[in-house]
Amino acid sequence: MVSKSQRKQILQLKQKKYRQQLGLFVAEGVKVVEELLSSSWKCNSLFTLEEHFHSHALTVDLKTMKQITHFKTPSPLLGVFEIPSRPNVQPSAVTIAVDAVSDPGNLGTIIRLCDWFGVDELICSAETVDCFNPKVVQASMGSIVRVSCRYEKDLASYLSALEKPVFGADGSGDSLYEIQLPTAATYVFGSESHGFSDAVNEVLDAKIAIPNLRSGRGAESLNVAAASAIFLSEIFRKTKSLKGDD
Repeated sequence: MVSKSQRKQILQLKQKKYRQQLGLFVAEGVKVVEELLSSSWKCNSLFTLEEHFHSHALTVDLKTMKQITHFKTPSPLLGVFEIPSRPNVQPSAVTIAVDAVSDPGNLGTIIRLCDWFGVDELICSAETVDCFNPKVVQASMGSIVRVSCRYEKDLASYLSALEKPVFGADGSGDSLYEIQLPTAATYVFGSESHGFSDAVNEVLDAKIAIPNLRSGRGAESLNVAAASAIFLSEIFRKTKSLKGDD
């Protein structure tokens, strides 16, 4: 049985301030929860519609799951996990950053893309949606256990301190397919609605665009997650090629 106080706490975790106060977050969905359980992250409580799923899981009925889910449609599995301390990540040649990305689904997808391309840390501005937002966690499909999100109050200063060229993904920039990319650089993806903050704009060495190949009227733009996928594929293809030429 799920107590009234448990239900209240789980629902409070929809809000960032309670996640920070309690040091907890919610994950829903079989794939995501199984990834978290197989990691070193600590599980506070686990609720399932399936009997004998896990030795520490509490089996509940659909009505109860609907009372604690953070989504319109409940999944068969919900876990409450402790927010881990941020690990020390070794600096890498390629740094990926996001500036004020507000859509949880987009951030979760970018985390998943970073995992796919072997990026261990994603640098986020303070205005970017919380990576432990339930929609971000779900969209990451478990990749959040392998990609650390580092939040910086002054993203522009942090990027400058890395002492590498800083490129911004922007529709007004030079073609991604024609520009020569260095083996070590930082790539920033901006807000879906407003682009980059003024401070980040000032530290950009160049802006790079995915060219629209349709003549005449076509799609107005790509969302930041779709653009990130194309950028990361091209960045690592070119970086690998450059390393192979050395």
